[in-house]
Amino acid sequence: MAKIKPSKGAPYARILGVGGYRPVRVVPNEVILEKIDSSDEWIRSRSGIETRHWAGPDETVAAMAIEASGKAIADAGITAEQIGAVVVSTVSHFSQTPAVATEIADKLGTDKAAAFDISAGCAGFGYGLTLAKGMVVEGSAEHVLVIGVERLSDLTDLEDRATAFLFGDGAGAVVVGPSQEPAIGPTVWGSEGDKSETIKQTVPWDRFHVGDVTTLPLDSEGNIKFPAITQEGQAVFRWAVFEMAKVAQQALDAAGITPDDLDVFIPHQANVRIIDSMVKTLKLPEHVTVARDIRTTGNTSAASIPLAMERLLATGEAKSGDTALVIGFGAGLVFAATVVTLP
Repeated sequence: MAKIKPSKGAPYARILGVGGYRPVRVVPNEVILEKIDSSDEWIRSRSGIETRHWAGPDETVAAMAIEASGKAIADAGITAEQIGAVVVSTVSHFSQTPAVATEIADKLGTDKAAAFDISAGCAGFGYGLTLAKGMVVEGSAEHVLVIGVERLSDLTDLEDRATAFLFGDGAGAVVVGPSQEPAIGPTVWGSEGDKSETIKQTVPWDRFHVGDVTTLPLDSEGNIKFPAITQEGQAVFRWAVFEMAKVAQQALDAAGITPDDLDVFIPHQANVRIIDSMVKTLKLPEHVTVARDIRTTGNTSAASIPLAMERLLATGEAKSGDTALVIGFGAGLVFAATVVTLP
């Protein structure tokens, strides 16, 4: 029996660079209030959101991802030709095939990098980071580009009082490469498919293929509604606060550290109340910097963690070498948490 030659990758992997892109248009709560019965005070108190960014016609999923990726590659101090794989997490690229990752890899100028999309909602960045770490250590790629990108304004029902104010657009990217010491901890991840109805798309794409308009939702003017994201807010809140705090603690334990060892906490930017509740449950010390990028960016799903990471580093609230706990959670319901060293 022939023996397969073992792979030879790096001893460990780390995040080498980060980049972000937020669309030009800033949308305040007042715009959202044009179609729902609510108030700016209610939106801020329930979610913490003051403004969000919405993409224009030219700010496509691919275009935003390319902008963020270029910054991440430059921040990592490498060239696009050195990228061996491109992993894109998104739920808002509406072409079923080919993967948008292939377009991004080509336009960035990679040398025929492996490229694929994943669909893991708000946990997508954590999923991609875990895959990238495996590729670098296994040896199938020396540098991996992980992108979280969303145009959730395309999947927002502006007449839905429960979700109209939540979502924003943007892209965040990191380059994962070789390291001589551990800098991305073990990932605690999983799914709870029995709760999948709590966050979902209102109408599956094949309903449009049927041709019977009576099966499709209509807006207040009688027009067919495009599919949107809907959620059971209270159920999601309870799950995120109680269950995800446990997952976050498991990630700390897996990395062999305590809350006192942390410098930064970067949770998925779903809701400020969820973030504050997790901080309290985890008993994070006051010295830990907590990302609350949601206030001006909204919920950008897979893009939220790298966007928040990029802003903390850019503003000096976090610094290179800091130890950060990151956790994403969302539709599926899926989750992923790990401890990383910031680039």
